[in-house]
Amino acid sequence: MSSHAPFPPVALPPRRPRRAATGTAPDMTSADPAAKLIPPDYSAPMTGIALKIASVAVFVGMATAIKAAGEALPAGEIVFFRSAFAIVPVLLFLAMRGQLRGAWRTSQPMSHVLRGLLGVSAMGLSFYGLIHLPLPDAIAIGYAMPLLAVVSAAVLLRETVRIYRWTAVLVGLGGVMIISWPRMSLVNGGLESGQTLGVLAVLGSAALAAVAMIQVRNLVQTEKTPTIVLYFSLTASLLGLLTMPFGWVVPDARTMTLMVTAGFLGGVAQILLTESYRHADVSTIAPFEYTSILLGIAIGYLVFGDVPTWSMLIGTAIVAGAGIFIILREHALGLERKAQRKLVTPQG
Repeated sequence: MSSHAPFPPVALPPRRPRRAATGTAPDMTSADPAAKLIPPDYSAPMTGIALKIASVAVFVGMATAIKAAGEALPAGEIVFFRSAFAIVPVLLFLAMRGQLRGAWRTSQPMSHVLRGLLGVSAMGLSFYGLIHLPLPDAIAIGYAMPLLAVVSAAVLLRETVRIYRWTAVLVGLGGVMIISWPRMSLVNGGLESGQTLGVLAVLGSAALAAVAMIQVRNLVQTEKTPTIVLYFSLTASLLGLLTMPFGWVVPDARTMTLMVTAGFLGGVAQILLTESYRHADVSTIAPFEYTSILLGIAIGYLVFGDVPTWSMLIGTAIVAGAGIFIILREHALGLERKAQRKLVTPQG
């Protein structure tokens, strides 16, 4: 699921002309572009991979805490706790690096608000789906986000997406349908335990997260990563707080502990994700986002008693394969463009 869902999408590099968006599964939490806190040197790819896997594990832990709270809280209240307490580790991290003061400077406040509205909407939908679906299914359906990001880049940015990636997108969305169809009880005569609405919520979250990713790609042209992360967390906290008149409940001690834990884990995972892209490029790290499904299956079975179905496993394999193909294809195209630039660049 997405950065607006329990898991972040893969960080994207700044926008370059006529290039398709790539990515992997979402966070159901906050998108982080590949703008770095310090200039990357990509000299330690194994460190980058380790940090990426650690971020995925912590994001899954965050999602587990949210799901464990069950339906005790409405989605808007969950968004508030998730966002507000995520600010704590982020602020501490920036303060330790002496970057806290500069992180507040922005030249595009309204763009941050728009990114926040898109992200919070995606986050709220993803949390609803997470509560009403088995954990592995929610994660797997959320893998639709990077596929839809390719579509969004083609439509909104008019980037060139050729037949190979369009084919991968269609195949991947077919995999999403295989995962979703058994949960779409509406086609069989009615809603059962909210699972149909859960599927629709996660798909809606993926679509909004894909559009939000485009907004992030625009922001990274002028804004730093700490600025984007901080303003998103603040915007999400405020918008979540504004849902109070529509029905908040006073959480008991257990639920409050789970929500504070989820928020703190979300902030830690965001830091790990940001750090991972300092040590290796996107195409190296991105495929490891799919380790979230393995963790999701294990935790879903051990904690919630969710037994993976064959349709979920087959559909997930298709979606993951399509996503990895898009990543590798984009990497290959990037190498071709780099080689062409070397050929036309005058040698000193």
